[in-house]
Amino acid sequence: MTTKIKNLLVLVFFLFFTVSTAQEEVQELRKILSFKEYLGYVKKHHPLVKQANLELSIGEVNLLKARGGFDPKIEVDYDRKKFKETEYFDQLNATFKIPTWYGIEFKANFEENSGEFLNPDLTVPEDGLYSAGVSFSLAQGFLINERMAMLKKAKFYVSQTSAQRELLVNNLIFEASKAYFKWLEASNELKIYSSFLTNAEIRFSGVKRNVEVGEKPAIDSIEAKIIVKNRKLNLEAARLTMRKAKLKVSNYLWVNNVPLEVQHNVVPIIPEDEVLSLYFKKANTESVLMNHPKLRSLEAKKNVIKVDRSLYRNKLLPKLDVQYNFLAQDATRLNNFNASNYKAFANFSFPLFLRKERGNLKMASIKLQDINLETVSASQGIQNKIDATIAEINSLEVQKNIVVGMVTDYETMLIAEDRKFELGESSLFLINSREQKLIEVKLKANAITVKLLNANASMYNAMGVSNAAIN
Repeated sequence: MTTKIKNLLVLVFFLFFTVSTAQEEVQELRKILSFKEYLGYVKKHHPLVKQANLELSIGEVNLLKARGGFDPKIEVDYDRKKFKETEYFDQLNATFKIPTWYGIEFKANFEENSGEFLNPDLTVPEDGLYSAGVSFSLAQGFLINERMAMLKKAKFYVSQTSAQRELLVNNLIFEASKAYFKWLEASNELKIYSSFLTNAEIRFSGVKRNVEVGEKPAIDSIEAKIIVKNRKLNLEAARLTMRKAKLKVSNYLWVNNVPLEVQHNVVPIIPEDEVLSLYFKKANTESVLMNHPKLRSLEAKKNVIKVDRSLYRNKLLPKLDVQYNFLAQDATRLNNFNASNYKAFANFSFPLFLRKERGNLKMASIKLQDINLETVSASQGIQNKIDATIAEINSLEVQKNIVVGMVTDYETMLIAEDRKFELGESSLFLINSREQKLIEVKLKANAITVKLLNANASMYNAMGVSNAAIN
């Protein structure tokens, strides 16, 4: 029985140890905020992303409003006057209008007027008068008018807001990525200084014991203590940099419009190449210059100016509006409407100097030249930025390979020097000198790694690449 109880206790202890270990591993995993998870929060919850979506919605709403200019319309006018039991007039006018694209408007109308003092030209049959007709502009307003221009511009505004949304999100991802990589650099620096502080403290304890037993001079103990204090100073500076980097990263973390703060036990990790390729997709230069959101935004803006120029050019034409209506007393049959009963209207006007119209046209032409120059400049700027970033990435990859080899060499030299120190063939000064060189080269390797990550983010930003992961 005692043996069974012992076995049971062993089993319970084993299970408890296993569960505890598993919980510790889960907790350890929870301390890591990966680059993929971080950008997931940024793209889903950051207020600027929601603001960008609102801008796109505004463009779509403006397009809906512009299309409303072509909606069919019903108009009803009723006017009546009665005084001292005398009906002066009783007028009813109901109209149904259908606007079309080329300034042509179809209209159906019903009039019913009566009264002792009715204007003679408003006299209609007792059962009312029906009319069906069309109104249009023959010169100014035929090929383009205010309503057509508004709809065309609204469509281009949708394209422009879509491109601007991509630019805003692109820049947000770029700035958020730089903040994460700065946090990563600070975290790695903290680890470097922390590990070398531990080494310095261990070495100081060993030297101190040797001094106490008379194997080392007292000056070695002081030198070892100075190194420990120097490492502590570097570590404290690294902690401050780490705190500032965390706060900057926290600026990009939101959930349900509530800002989050990165906790002290959360650390970043270097993103894998697969993750980088997912978010920082590359594209060929020709494709970039055709689809870059900055250039698409400028193109949409240019198209809006072209619409205005066409409208101002059309304003130079004389204004000639014509309206023709077929009249019928009975609207139940279409053949009741014939050319013998009609009502027609024509209006002609033409400014003599056209100064306003010519001024607007010249201004539109100047704006068009300005946007063309801006497009050329932006295109060249994008091209140069891409070329510069490619050169930077290539150089940093070479530097990274070199500095990784240097880290290995300095580690080998430090191990050898430390071994010689244990055998009494070296000095504390040489050990500290080797270690300081190793710290410097490790910090340089860390800085180059982060620069390479930033360069990849810069390439993404320069190309203005949009992918499904951003949406």
